Amino acid sequence: MKKAILGRKIGMTQIFDENAKMIPVTVIEAGPCVVVQKKTVETDGYNSIQVGFGDVKEKSLNKPEKGHFAKANVPYRKHLKELRLDDIESINVGDEIKADIFAGGEKVDITGISKGKGTQGVIKRFNQHRGPMSHGAGPVHRHPGSMGACSTPSRVMKGKRLAGRMGMDKVTVQNLEVVMVDAEKNLILVKGAVPGVKGGLVTIKNTVKA
Repeated sequence: MKKAILGRKIGMTQIFDENAKMIPVTVIEAGPCVVVQKKTVETDGYNSIQVGFGDVKEKSLNKPEKGHFAKANVPYRKHLKELRLDDIESINVGDEIKADIFAGGEKVDITGISKGKGTQGVIKRFNQHRGPMSHGAGPVHRHPGSMGACSTPSRVMKGKRLAGRMGMDKVTVQNLEVVMVDAEKNLILVKGAVPGVKGGLVTIKNTVKA
């Protein structure tokens, strides 16, 4: 990727274009991110930068974390993330990355942690059908059904779709359009929905064309 930034999902709203057409958008507070560490091929075997985002109180950090920020001589940040960019020659430790690296009309990929839905059954989790509702079917209408195992192999095969935790997965939505960028308020408006809850951390990066 050529450019990327960390941000915080604020929520969804709608705006209107010059033709009075309504556009659903997600508002993201993008940056400012400070470069905390720079890795190169010579020192680490690959090129990347580590950026920090979000304010945090000093008491919330431990000694190693404080030392990491002190070494870079940058203010404390709540979130740290490594971004593997194609070109980092012009980027130095202490530099700030702001929302204005993107512009309206660009295509971006946004990664976040999806909403957690707790433990769910097979109908909600995997969109399976319920059992027959006629008399005699028993109280198993929403159960997963037969396990498909008999004396051979005498076990449930791996990959069987069963009830379990749903959500809280790393999700990337690709080819979202940047509708507008407010550099003064560090806001990026993206057309469509973005994974995660309000206030969740997201990574915005440019879409790589195949």
